[in-house]
Amino acid sequence: MAKPVVLIAEELSPATVDALGPDFDIRSVDGTDRPALLAALAGADAVLVRSATRMDAEAIAAAPQLKVIARAGVGLDNVDIPAATTAGVMVVNAPTSNIISAAELTIGHILSLARHIPAAHASLAGGEWKRSKYTGVELYEKTVGIIGLGRIGALIASRLQAFGVEVVAYDPYISAARAQQLGVRLLSLDELVAESDFITIHMPKTPETTGMIGEAQLKAMKPSAFVVNVARGGLVDEAALAAALHAGEIAGAGIDVFTSEPPKDDLLTSAPNIIVTPHLGASTEEAQEKAGVSVARSVRLALGGELVPDAVNVAGGVIDPYVRPGIPLIEKLGQVFVGLADSPLASVDVEVRGELVDYDVSVLKLAALKGIFSNIVSEQVSYVNAPLLAEQRGVAVRLITEATSEEYRNVLTIRGALADGTQISVSGTLTGTKQIEKIVEINGYDVEVPIARHHVVMLYTDRPGIVAVYGKEFGDAGINIAGMQIARRSAGGAALSVLTIDSPAPDGLLEQVASAIDADLLREIDVVLD
Repeated sequence: MAKPVVLIAEELSPATVDALGPDFDIRSVDGTDRPALLAALAGADAVLVRSATRMDAEAIAAAPQLKVIARAGVGLDNVDIPAATTAGVMVVNAPTSNIISAAELTIGHILSLARHIPAAHASLAGGEWKRSKYTGVELYEKTVGIIGLGRIGALIASRLQAFGVEVVAYDPYISAARAQQLGVRLLSLDELVAESDFITIHMPKTPETTGMIGEAQLKAMKPSAFVVNVARGGLVDEAALAAALHAGEIAGAGIDVFTSEPPKDDLLTSAPNIIVTPHLGASTEEAQEKAGVSVARSVRLALGGELVPDAVNVAGGVIDPYVRPGIPLIEKLGQVFVGLADSPLASVDVEVRGELVDYDVSVLKLAALKGIFSNIVSEQVSYVNAPLLAEQRGVAVRLITEATSEEYRNVLTIRGALADGTQISVSGTLTGTKQIEKIVEINGYDVEVPIARHHVVMLYTDRPGIVAVYGKEFGDAGINIAGMQIARRSAGGAALSVLTIDSPAPDGLLEQVASAIDADLLREIDVVLD
């Protein structure tokens, strides 16, 4: 029997080939040579790429027996994930390969800012000797603020403590106990911005976090403070940062990532008191080797028909076909669940009820955690690191199965206790021959709402005319309500309303609606759809 063909489209470390082992026919091609790539893909079962090879719909269509695309790195901008999923091709990457490299680059930026190292080097290399011009500051006894205390943030915290700094952090999903374990003092974002001498940001890029360090935050910083971003371009508002540097409102900045890469203009690169690097967070020999070895192992699992922990999408594996549709459903329920939370998680129960319990449903617990943490942490979340993320945060996780499901054939529920003592829950199911994903319960209220990209969840006292009030508010703002369902336990009691809206609510609208209806709860919850 012929060996499966593994195509290596870019230069990878010898350790990557060693990790693949002798069970494959390993071939090489220059992934940037498009005709050669398309020809080589025709017989490939797997392809390993870095960032230069475009695995778009055309390339995927040229590979009829392709089972897995492996990106030896974190980003996936060069892989068309929807096209791969449609074709039944698994996409994997190496989400934890660069965390040490990214943490160390952050420390490098902080030290370079404190001591003016790049500018001093350029000056001396240019024939100048200006010692007094480059007088810096010590890190000792300074306050360093970390925004986002995930795996990279935690690595930075542990390394900074050796310098004798005070580490403070803002992360709404980290418990006080976990912060104490890391030796970090939790603050609100406003408090962190005002107190810190250095600020470094390590958050995922979402609509909520884009521009989270903007004009207001920069003006609130100390004039002697520095800001560093090696996480995602756009977390720091580039125009606001350039203006703050030109105005001398802050002392300097270190930037490794940009909204557009390479930058379309010199707005930041020419700003005073800035250190810029060309997205070097993962650019170490060690990170590149880890990435190659990691995806090689994933390829072995994928071609062996096993569950792949670092799969970005889910296709194939040993998961029973009856269980498989529940994976994207419960991932989305995890996103809704997080959207309902007001404080850090203490525990999570993943409940599976109905006919599904006759199968191995352990993957559903992993998928639930993947959905929960996908908008919480800055690193890529996968089946392998989602349980670790829960463990690091002290979140107890259980899988509960029950054969009885009264209203639906199968129901998946995520139920959790928060650090402030409150309980939240969300349930979903698949209905009809098209297996429509629906939310069927929120915090004990029975609903039946198809999962969409934008939802608004409201809790208020039931009374006549209330729907007209918030309907007018949304209408006046130009937001179309595509669907709505109201659930209540008794007339005149609490009512929970779930709206599906066609576009995100503009700033300030939810506050207006909450005030108009005297809401006890009002949240916009965005869901990443497949």
